Amino acid sequence: MALKRRNKVNAAFSMSSMTDIVFLLLIFFMVTSTLVAPNALKLLLPQSNNQTAAKPITTISITKDLKYYINDDGRLRRVEFREIEPFLKNRYGVGNDDIFISLHAEKSVPWDEVVKIMNIARKNKYKMIAATSPEN
Repeated sequence: MALKRRNKVNAAFSMSSMTDIVFLLLIFFMVTSTLVAPNALKLLLPQSNNQTAAKPITTISITKDLKYYINDDGRLRRVEFREIEPFLKNRYGVGNDDIFISLHAEKSVPWDEVVKIMNIARKNKYKMIAATSPEN
């Protein structure tokens, strides 16, 4: 008596479960990316066409009401003016010519406030990059 196998192994591979997982991951990342609050200040910068290729190591921002912010490892930290120089010295040292700091000062900030930050950079031998918005 010959017995026949009733269960045959199907050699086909179904991708439907894999595509379900990919779409669920896509939806998850889209939803979580919109929930992340960006660490940025909305500043009205002066306009310029000049660009630099230097990559700043940190950013100092000055708002129109003269509040100072430093980008501290990806998050903005509000500081007083007197705290800026000690923060930079402790974090980056003094006299390193490879340190570029980006200065984001709103258009309406008085020039002497910008010069004070530039003097801190010059005294500690940091290179300063003035951030601007592109001209129309």
